[in-house]
Amino acid sequence: MGRKLDSIKPRLKKFIESQKVFFVGTAAEEGRVNISPKGTDSFRVINENKIVWLNLTGSGNETAAHLLKNQRMTIMFCAFEGPPLILRLYGTAKIFHKRDEKFHEYITLFDHNDGSRQIIEMEVDLVQTSCGFGVPLMDFKEERTTLTEWAKEKGSTGIEAYWEAKNTESIDGFETKILND
Repeated sequence: MGRKLDSIKPRLKKFIESQKVFFVGTAAEEGRVNISPKGTDSFRVINENKIVWLNLTGSGNETAAHLLKNQRMTIMFCAFEGPPLILRLYGTAKIFHKRDEKFHEYITLFDHNDGSRQIIEMEVDLVQTSCGFGVPLMDFKEERTTLTEWAKEKGSTGIEAYWEAKNTESIDGFETKILND
């Protein structure tokens, strides 16, 4: 059954690396709680207490807005194939934009994607496993290419215009600072 750990153990790192989807949860002190599904090859375990993930351009930018107000973040993985497991990573996170040196340090860990928006770095202070007995078994078919193709077609100028129109504030009106400090 469930366990609480102080770090990402090697077998859990291997589990993370085999997952096709993960879920990110954030919340400011007020406003709505946000849970976002993430896919593609966008997650890296840096060490037993640090992870980074590449945040791609999307319809909203809730994670960025929330992290500027409150650095708490939870990431959840579910085993949809193989032995059952739910893995949660709890910690505090920082967001890095293309204007930040850390963004350029971490972006080399990922394949190029025209929609790259931010990199999130999380210091993990609690790792929790639970049984996952209620998570259904599902077969992975393939990655969707829609977001990658959309970003490539938009180009950098089109992406920045999209950020200006859709990504500068959260649904609760919190700034994301995508275009400025």
